[in-house]
Formats: sequence, structure tokens, C-alpha cells
Amino acid sequence: MQYRRLGKSGVQVSVLSFGSWITFGNQIEDNVSRDLMHYAYDKGVNFFDNAEVYGNGQSEIVMGKILKDANWDRSTYLVSSKAYFGRGGNLPNQRGLSRKHLVEACNEALQRLQVEYIDLFYAHRPDKNTPIEETVWAMNHLLQQGKILYWGTSEWSAQEIMEAHMFAKDYNLIGPTMEQPQYNMFVRNKVEVEFSQIYKTVGLGTTIWSPLASGLLTEKYFDSIPSDSRMNREELGWLKEKTLVPTQIEKAKKINEIAQRLGVSLAQLGIAWCAQNPNVSTVILGASRLSQLKENLEAIHCIELMTEEVNKQIEIILDNKPVAPQY
Repeated sequence: MQYRRLGKSGVQVSVLSFGSWITFGNQIEDNVSRDLMHYAYDKGVNFFDNAEVYGNGQSEIVMGKILKDANWDRSTYLVSSKAYFGRGGNLPNQRGLSRKHLVEACNEALQRLQVEYIDLFYAHRPDKNTPIEETVWAMNHLLQQGKILYWGTSEWSAQEIMEAHMFAKDYNLIGPTMEQPQYNMFVRNKVEVEFSQIYKTVGLGTTIWSPLASGLLTEKYFDSIPSDSRMNREELGWLKEKTLVPTQIEKAKKINEIAQRLGVSLAQLGIAWCAQNPNVSTVILGASRLSQLKENLEAIHCIELMTEEVNKQIEIILDNKPVAPQY
């Protein structure tokens, strides 16, 4: 495994990490979750990603039990949680980025994960109903209490991240260390263009999600939709409509031909493509089977295959390289 600093912070994260969205406490049995986490840890993965909304909290309960039973040295891994969506409640203050919800969400995540502190704590989405300064103060309150070590954002714009940093600077507070954006061959603008300046100005780290475009960058959906796949789930119809676009499937098939010539799987190529970006701190992998995780973790050895010529061939197929505005 390789490791990178999380932005300009001193903490190091494995280039490939493991997340539990959709799977833990939902799609897979708890014993499978345990096997996946243990295998990842044994392969050098040191960051495990979670959120209050995953399985309405059940994902964190499952992960917490695994961590407690494993009894790994606490210095050898990082665990995250995210707050915004809540756990399914619709009453006032049960979601959002108010000080009240952030403090309560953190305390509840600590209980579910059975840890004394959360390494990385994210504002899971921007909250138009809460002033950014309230969110920054709340995160710093949790930092000062030792309940979280680093705070960050997920799917925030560059402008929103910079607003948080400017407020933090004015009041001698700590701004967001990392952002968790979607990044893959089909979703590129935010990581490659929008954030290009704040990598330099504030040293933003990124913990990117959906490197395989929700399975599009595998051979799983080339001909049909497997009955046990996430795309076949009714509540994820929005994801199916957004992802399984005929033109994108055709591009994935052509990129698969490049992968075959290189002697790797399409998934491994997709992950390596993300990991080669120096502004990517870690690529969050998901898996519902051990065979998937084994295959995907081997992508760490495929990064060296991402030569200038290979990237050129991929760009010709994708034809979607984002360009910075000329102003």
C-alpha cells in the first residue's frame, strides 16, 4: 500500500481506502462486512469511511462492532463520519449543519462506532439554512473537545470551502482539511478544475468517492442489470437514470479494451486513473463481495501503468476533459 498526506495536514491516508455506503447494514450480511474490513486492513488500508445516513445509522453500528472486536491499535486506522442528512427523521434540527445537529450527530456517531474520537468528520452537504460561520464554530467546538481530529466537507463548492476558510482565518479557527467529492472518468470538473486554486491556497485534501461511477466502470452493466446489483434497487432509481447512459456504457466498453491490452480489469484501470491524480489523497472503494475488494485493491499496482500514452488513449475515448474558464 502507498500513503499520502491528507492535504497539508500531517496525517497520512492509504491511497486506497474502504467505505460502507449502501453495503454495511443494508446490502450485505455483517459477517461479510467483517471479512471485507479485515482484508482491507491486512492489505494496508488505514481509512474506513462512514456516515450517519448510511443505513440510517446501522452502517456505523456494524462498523463499530467490527472495530471493537478486531481490537486493532487505534493509531493504525482512521474512521470517519458525516453529518447533514440525519438518520431518517423529518422533525426540525434532525438534519442540516446547525451547531445542535452537528454536536448531536457527532456524539451519536461516537456511540455507534464505539470509538473515543472520530478522525475525519464531514459536513456531508452544504446547508443553505445555516450560516457557514455557525458550522465552522461547531466543528471547532468538537475539535477542541477532542471528539474529532479533522473536519471537512463533502460536495461543497470551491467558493463555499473558501468562505469557511476565510471565516476560520479571521477568528483564528481551523478550516476544513479535506473535501469528499465524486470523482471518476465521467465526473471530473470539481476535482480537476474547480478546486485547482484551493489545492494551492489552503492545501485541500480529497477523499474521493465513486471511482467506478457506481459500477459503470466494470463490466457488470455492459449487457444487462444484475438482479443483486445496486442499480436494480428501487430507491436508487435516480442513480440508474444518471449513470447507465448508453453513450457512457459505450465509452466504458472501449476503455475496457485498453484495460485488456494492459492485462488489468476495467475496475483496476478506473481506480488507478483516479489515484494517479496527485490532488487525490485517497480513493474510497466499496465492495459487496471479497472477490471485488481483492480485485480493486490490486489497482495500487496499476498506477504505474498510467503512462502518457495510456492517458492519451483514454482521453480520446472520454472526450470530456474539463477546461478552466478563460477569466
